[in-house]
Amino acid sequence: MLRFEVLSGDGGPAPRRGRLTLDHGIVETPAFMPVGTQGTVKAARWSDVEAAGAEIVLANTYHLMIRPGGDVVRRLGGLHRFVGWDRPILTDSGGYQVMSLAGSRTVSEEGVLFRSHVDGSPHALSPERAVDLQLGDFGVDVAMVLDECTPYPATEEAAKASMELTHRWARRAAERRDALSGTRGALFGIVQGGMFPHLREESAAAIAALPFDGIACGGLSVGEPKEEMRAMVAHTGPLLPENKPRYLMGVGRPDDLLHAVAHGFDMFDCVLPTRAARHGLLYTSDGTLAIKHARYREDDAPPDAACGCPTCLRHSRAYLRHLFVAGEPTAATLMTVHNLTAILDLMRGIREALDAKRYATWAAETLPKWSRSVGKDVP
Repeated sequence: MLRFEVLSGDGGPAPRRGRLTLDHGIVETPAFMPVGTQGTVKAARWSDVEAAGAEIVLANTYHLMIRPGGDVVRRLGGLHRFVGWDRPILTDSGGYQVMSLAGSRTVSEEGVLFRSHVDGSPHALSPERAVDLQLGDFGVDVAMVLDECTPYPATEEAAKASMELTHRWARRAAERRDALSGTRGALFGIVQGGMFPHLREESAAAIAALPFDGIACGGLSVGEPKEEMRAMVAHTGPLLPENKPRYLMGVGRPDDLLHAVAHGFDMFDCVLPTRAARHGLLYTSDGTLAIKHARYREDDAPPDAACGCPTCLRHSRAYLRHLFVAGEPTAATLMTVHNLTAILDLMRGIREALDAKRYATWAAETLPKWSRSVGKDVP
């Protein structure tokens, strides 16, 4: 089941406030999905993710297919029960791994044959199999079609061929979903086309013509300059249906989130907040703080005095620096809790600004803190 309501907005590509109702709960949009690739958000417990304010998380079909395997997850009651998370889950189809694992896979009209990154064993993933895994074995709230994530750089000819393959796979995925009986969950299509505006237009029209519950924009944040990525976001947003959720895949830098919301996108995911935490970078109301620096050795202040997360309420910068320099795993956990809270608080602020019909002003006031580093720590 999926129901999407646009609660406020002027239509078209303008920023909009929405509400997404899924089998396992309600998601207020714009929404950020913490990434739990292998059924876990790295360095965090599910209770931490919930307390930070996440209403939906993302997991990855390829990785869960490799281990523990779709059949194992199915026998153990589906992905929600297996991992212990009772709120909505969206799964990526494995399309990103088609690009990132290019050296260990073969792409054909039928689908993708992967060689496992774990033990080299072969695993076939077709558009139909991707639907079966996500909506059948895993039982997720939102499944993504299998696509070929176009790498950067790509020639126009290569981008067009990749996009057309994605379209053919999308039609097969939609047909497979329609053929399944007794399954729940929604299916999203994916727009590709590389960095070519006319291909993005062609792809958006082709995917919008299919019976998907939502539309994603893929193939961005794959190594292209920020200016090109933002140009494609701005160009693609207005092309997507107004009555369906619009999902921008893999884009999650705070300033890029603000830009994408301004162009009508509703859903986002990115590993950046958790990865930054594991590298000792903390999002704060004064900018990004690099905890490893010696200036924090005896700093008794919390990471961010304006933050109410458990890390900031209980621990000092000095303590976090000590844990990080000592290589203690707890450092990653405490800083991940903080960064997840910070990014989800940003999304809450976006929604409140949209409710108050002052998004542009609020975004202009908010952007500077996400564009600077504390003490110029971050290179």
